[in-house]
Amino acid sequence: MKVVVVESPAKAKTINKYLGKDYTVLASFGHVRDLPSKDGSVDPEQEFAMHYSVPKESEKHITAIIKALKDADTLYLATDPDREGEAISWHVLEEIKKRNKLGKIDVKRVEFHEITKTAIQKAIAHPRDLSMDLVNAQQARRALDYLVGFNLSPLLWRKVRPGLSAGRVQSVALRMICDREAEIEAFKAEEYWSIDGLFATTKNEPLTGRLYTLNGDKVEKFSLTSQTQADAAVKALQAGTYSVAKVEQKDVSRRAAPPFTTSTLQQEASRKLGFTTRKTMNLAQRLYEAGHITYMRTDSVTLSNDALANLRGTIAKVYGGDYVPESPNFYKNKTKNAQEAHEAVRPTDSGKLPNDLKGELEADQAKLYELIWKRTVASQMAPAKLAQTSLTLATADGKQAFRASGSVITFPGFLKVYREGLDDNQSDDLDEAVLPQVAEGDKLSLKELKPEQHFTEPPPRYSDASLVKALEERGIGRPSTYASIVSTLLDRGYVRNEKRRFFPEDVGRIVNKFLVEHFATYVDYDFTANLEDDLDAVSRGERGWKPLLGDFWSPFKSTVDEKMTSVKKSDVTSERTGETCPQCKEGELIIRLGRYGRFKGCSRYPECRYIENLPGNTAGGDAASAAPKAEPKDTGFTCPKCSTGKIMEKVSRRGKVFYGCGSYPKCDFAFWDKPVAKPCPQCGASYTAEKDTKRQGTIRKCVVPDCGWQDPPATAKDSAKPAAATKAPAKKAAPKKPAAKKKAPAKKTSAKGKAATKAS
Repeated sequence: MKVVVVESPAKAKTINKYLGKDYTVLASFGHVRDLPSKDGSVDPEQEFAMHYSVPKESEKHITAIIKALKDADTLYLATDPDREGEAISWHVLEEIKKRNKLGKIDVKRVEFHEITKTAIQKAIAHPRDLSMDLVNAQQARRALDYLVGFNLSPLLWRKVRPGLSAGRVQSVALRMICDREAEIEAFKAEEYWSIDGLFATTKNEPLTGRLYTLNGDKVEKFSLTSQTQADAAVKALQAGTYSVAKVEQKDVSRRAAPPFTTSTLQQEASRKLGFTTRKTMNLAQRLYEAGHITYMRTDSVTLSNDALANLRGTIAKVYGGDYVPESPNFYKNKTKNAQEAHEAVRPTDSGKLPNDLKGELEADQAKLYELIWKRTVASQMAPAKLAQTSLTLATADGKQAFRASGSVITFPGFLKVYREGLDDNQSDDLDEAVLPQVAEGDKLSLKELKPEQHFTEPPPRYSDASLVKALEERGIGRPSTYASIVSTLLDRGYVRNEKRRFFPEDVGRIVNKFLVEHFATYVDYDFTANLEDDLDAVSRGERGWKPLLGDFWSPFKSTVDEKMTSVKKSDVTSERTGETCPQCKEGELIIRLGRYGRFKGCSRYPECRYIENLPGNTAGGDAASAAPKAEPKDTGFTCPKCSTGKIMEKVSRRGKVFYGCGSYPKCDFAFWDKPVAKPCPQCGASYTAEKDTKRQGTIRKCVVPDCGWQDPPATAKDSAKPAAATKAPAKKAAPKKPAAKKKAPAKKTSAKGKAATKAS
């Protein structure tokens, strides 16, 4: 009997179909061991010893594997073909050894990049040993992330607010989002004008050109910066007589984009399907485990010879021989620190057309498979051919000229299948209009001049696609980490995704400001990218993982210890404005961080309680984070309790409108329902209160506490309640609970332990 261990049950189920009765395929359900969230799990004093344990939920999985090994002679470790997969295999093996259950079983490591019968059988026939270089690279990354989270998070608790956490790579991604937001806020729009000329040819066909030369000078973006200049230009242009001065034609070819890497798959799925990085990776994982695509964590753009032959056959069959190039297309990887060990993300069999699988796959899975299939097939198709034309429309002296350009697809090539998505501010010559047939010297009639005002725009906020692209270009993170980087920032509440754009939240800004000011080295883009290079060197066996940790740890720990004593919380969470408090005229307005975001408050708090909300903040919580206090509004009604105060419309600390006596705190009468000038038919009060309900429609009640009139009358369910207008609730003392038996004191988790839980 032979036991095969993979990570997921779905993967195990697929592989079971390809192996005979002599094999038992079991899932580890991810890592079977991890670092406990407590102090000392990584011990720098003992050469960074890592003290792993088996989580409770993983115990049954390792037990099942050990039980299956009782009758086995070979153990195949078949986890994913990357550092994380190598580490999972190592953890499984180490735990079996630790329990003395390995015996004389032969242990082999196998890897495959696609779950097909051929790939599985080939992997089983060509096993290898576990790579401790890959394992140690993963251990180094895990230790770094643990040490950063375990030491930086408690510092954030004390200097910003409890419950926060920091991650090594996520903090750099947060900085990118905050830096972009700062660029947008500091941006000042500049005005410029363009002028389009609308002409008619000798055959009365419309032709539009953009102003290119004015009074003999080439027109740049900021040549015209006001309406006055634009009007003067229009006047000068109207006086000219125009003809076709120059016709330029050329044939160009467009080559397809390379097949997908993890990064480009996430980017295109975001652009074309609106999927988040997390959703894309979850769907791709399921497609891989079902045997439909190759391994989805890769930064390679290469394809195997078998795949190339398969693709060329599919293209010839579906689209015809003209679409098959003479030789396969090969691509170079432009990604920083790319590792070329794997193939690109591709269908395991391009002969399975998207329509063939639609009944088998869920809707979103089918969409992602179709995207992968089209991109891969297009990458091996013949180039597209275009005829591009450029026209110069000018006066006889050439001092005034317009330019028009257009293109025609003469052979679609790969465009028959796929066209790559575009990021913000990108353009494509495929969108150029088709121009009418003209010849040099043809006369033109100027029909209209269209001046148009423009303003420069700030750089766009990051989307899922552009953030992943920027991380990849800077060499920050790896294909397997992009989705977790983005989702962690969202889960922590440091950023929000609004209309598919990332906005930093107030707490994210404060955390970033603290890290940039006090831990600049560790959130530096180059430092983080260089650390990735070092981890790559460990995976190749070129550097030891413990010396790498030592080089990082000593200066980092010294910085943490120094900042713990030298930095004041008020310096981090508050910012002086120099503005005088408009309420007391004495204090200064200070920007502070409250429970629900940043706000301006008087420096004389609590003597002066003036606060002012800031854009993007949310009302609620304590006084320090409430919405701006609106001035109470006089409703025109008199308080029925004290008979002297006016009923005022007010806003509660949680942002809810209520009505109360203007003589507060001398008179504490208050209620929620809106007062209306309709007298009470029972006691004669000059006004009552109304509220809308789903069950009874509009309910009107008397505001006099002892009256109790209500229309419609209270139901049996409500009969025990007073019928007077709903009173604003006061705080009630909690009922006393019977004394419970004393329990043995629970073992306390240190602040560092909690922080590690957050960071992990």
